[in-house]
Amino acid sequence: MAETVYATVAPLKKALNIPATDTSDDADLARHLATASRGIDRACGRHFYRDDIATAKVFPVVGRTLFAPEGHLLLTGDIATLDGVVVEEGYAYGQFTQATRFELSPLAPDPGWPHTGVATDRVWPHGPTGRVRVTAVWGWPAVPEDIVQATLLQAARLHRRKDSPEGVSGSAEWGLIRISRSDPDVAAMISPFVLPGFG
Repeated sequence: MAETVYATVAPLKKALNIPATDTSDDADLARHLATASRGIDRACGRHFYRDDIATAKVFPVVGRTLFAPEGHLLLTGDIATLDGVVVEEGYAYGQFTQATRFELSPLAPDPGWPHTGVATDRVWPHGPTGRVRVTAVWGWPAVPEDIVQATLLQAARLHRRKDSPEGVSGSAEWGLIRISRSDPDVAAMISPFVLPGFG
């Protein structure tokens, strides 16, 4: 699936006080929105769009499992929906067998949040070659509103960079000031979504 941009040009123009009828900067604004969206993905270690179709991913068992209240939990990444999920067990370079005893975790994620793992009450194939193949629609059910707003803020910041070459801005009244490299409001908005080890 094509990577999704998390916000549209119209609200960005409103935030920048650009008249809706002025289309001279639209291409640049769309570019800034795409750059901001992918930057947020990199900072969070995940993407917030929903894939169009289910695809298969193979996960090593070693290093991705932990014992949780729901059983042996395999961390898979974001699964957008229960629909069409297929879980298969096997070993590297071998055949996979469909698993029948599994649940997605968390069982009831917070509204708008994805499932992030697959649990079994047995033991996943063990050893360094143990593998689990999960076929699912990956991503988030919908783009969270905080991510939309963070994208708009970051895109507006990118657009204004043309007025602050070398990261310096100023006026006759206030003098020169250095623009910080990161926006604290963007950082605060995306912080709940950052996976451990990222950001």
